[in-house]
Amino acid sequence: MIGDYILFDPLLGWPVVAVVAALAFVITTLALWRRLAGWGLRALGLALIVLALANPSLQSEDRETLPDIALILSDETGSNRLAGRSAQTETATTHLQEELARLGVIERRIAVPDAPDNGGSRINTALDEALSDVPRDRLAGVFIVSDGLSHDTVSAEVPAPVHLLQTGAADDWDRRLIVRNAPAYGILGETVMLTVRIEDEGAVPEALRGLPVRIGFALNGEGMQYASAPVGQDMELALTLERGGLNVLHFTLDPAAGELTERNNSAVVQINGIRDRLRVLLVSGEPHTGQRTWRNLLKSDPAVDLVHFTILRPPDRQDGVPVNELSLIAFPTRELFIEKIDEFDLIIFDRYRRRGILPNSYFQNIQRYVTEGGALLIVGGPELASAESIYHSPLGFIMPAEPTARVFEQPFTPHLSDTGARHPVTAGLAADWPETAEGLPGWGRWLRQIDLTPTSGEVTMLGINDRPLLVQDRVGEGRIAMLASDQAWLWDRGFEGGGPQAELLRRLAHWMMAEPDLEEEALIAEGEGLTLNVTRRSLLDGPHSVVITRPDASTATLALTETAPGRFTAAWQGDEPGLYRLHAGELDTVAILGTANPREYERVVGDSAPLAPLLAATRGGVATVVNGLPTLRAVEAGRQAFGRGWLGITPREAYVTTDLRLTPLLPAWLWLLLGGGLFLGAWLREARR
Repeated sequence: MIGDYILFDPLLGWPVVAVVAALAFVITTLALWRRLAGWGLRALGLALIVLALANPSLQSEDRETLPDIALILSDETGSNRLAGRSAQTETATTHLQEELARLGVIERRIAVPDAPDNGGSRINTALDEALSDVPRDRLAGVFIVSDGLSHDTVSAEVPAPVHLLQTGAADDWDRRLIVRNAPAYGILGETVMLTVRIEDEGAVPEALRGLPVRIGFALNGEGMQYASAPVGQDMELALTLERGGLNVLHFTLDPAAGELTERNNSAVVQINGIRDRLRVLLVSGEPHTGQRTWRNLLKSDPAVDLVHFTILRPPDRQDGVPVNELSLIAFPTRELFIEKIDEFDLIIFDRYRRRGILPNSYFQNIQRYVTEGGALLIVGGPELASAESIYHSPLGFIMPAEPTARVFEQPFTPHLSDTGARHPVTAGLAADWPETAEGLPGWGRWLRQIDLTPTSGEVTMLGINDRPLLVQDRVGEGRIAMLASDQAWLWDRGFEGGGPQAELLRRLAHWMMAEPDLEEEALIAEGEGLTLNVTRRSLLDGPHSVVITRPDASTATLALTETAPGRFTAAWQGDEPGLYRLHAGELDTVAILGTANPREYERVVGDSAPLAPLLAATRGGVATVVNGLPTLRAVEAGRQAFGRGWLGITPREAYVTTDLRLTPLLPAWLWLLLGGGLFLGAWLREARR
């Protein structure tokens, strides 16, 4: 291909040419005004002189024509893999490649996969990235083979028609479950409201229109419950959280015949269960140095409502002071232990002894409170080993250890038992403390211990000659613990370096109030991408394993490895995003890998509306693959680029110059000679007159 152009390269610069041209114009005007016979020849001569100064040249180019380029964006996201759409995409792409080859257009195929981080279909983003690698003066058209469900917005301007070849069928329909609002937090024991909605879209079968749908829901992997819900209307669901920490609520719909996918028939909501306020009753049998330790610990927690009574004037004390002259508050025994006992989450008896203040019927009510889900902590001093010990009350039937009546008044270093090294209340307490030469934690010593004989439960801490120091047990639905010393306050004072007093008592109190993070037997699963991290806490020796149920109901068994005393862990790679169930013995839990509710499956019925702004801006059109594949034809830029059964591309006629030649039209002397001849002719003509 050759292209010729006339170029000007002035010999003396354009300002000189302009001055000479102006003088030529003035001279020609004067000659015309004076009616000189040779004014025309004189004007031509002046023009040739100006042209000579402009130095016109002929530029010849050798050009190589470049073929046009068309982009084919092939949608490979989840929604475009449903119901044979993958096959439609391949058929349409192959057809486009053949049509473009017939027109001599180079095609570039761009795959559009699922975007990371639940981004859905990023068709516009893929187009922007592809345009950055294509010369804009060679782009003849863009073809998007997709269901049209793009989840990003148009950003770049496209200098060529953009067309959509839409996959799917006219009778496609789908049913989906939407959780409209769900709180991130919920107060334990109080009602939490959620709103769910069931929607049908597409060509819904006539037989299914208007019929209610069965919806199931399960909390923390427990038994599924079912209800009937209308389609197209919000449904309110009242939920009461009973477990602290993360609660996983799973919704599911019964599948309907003919719907595109069941992936959007389920939804998972995570709600953190928190306690509003913890009510603790602390009863100190007598004033002593250590009672402030418990008070300070419980008062420092803003989530704890503490009710504290200290017995200052027991009935057996006869000092002759009239009651009306005392400023003491009477101990409201009936109100606390009969009327309002069930309002407390934890009751602590700190060095309490039987002195006739609480009758046996009250102790029986405390026993009932514990067995029905309450918590009782007994901190013992010398009175626990005496005849006035509360062990000799009805509480003795549920206490996990029996006092032997021996009191050891000697220093000793508390330490963990083998069970205590595995129990979440005491495990790791010695991690930040150096060991002594005897292999004991480098904690400060206590000075007194009550001798106990365990009868049930778990001994987690030991004292003098490995005698039980801390015993924990479950009674019915409740929990009870005994601390066989009133010397924990020495750690708080830093005696001989102190010890983890606050952490020990905090863990103990929260274990008794059934905090999930302190359960002895627990199964924990956390998702990180598609990796499932499993932790099994147990007081039993291994080996331990867990059965994992995938979203498609298939199962896998995962062996766990002990990485710390009582802690067994493993990592497992999931196959796909969704809800996974885990089972180990009597323990069950659920976990979410990836996204349980993928954005790609929120809507799956094909729709060109998300891409309509892009198509309209470039005068492109939509062709439905199921109705036949369009032919391609060339159209001029700016014209409508689609019609019945065809889609258009805009030829760009781009080229690259391979050679360039520059040749003067005439030599400068010839221009001057011709100009001089014309001046001579003008003079001769005027002379004849």
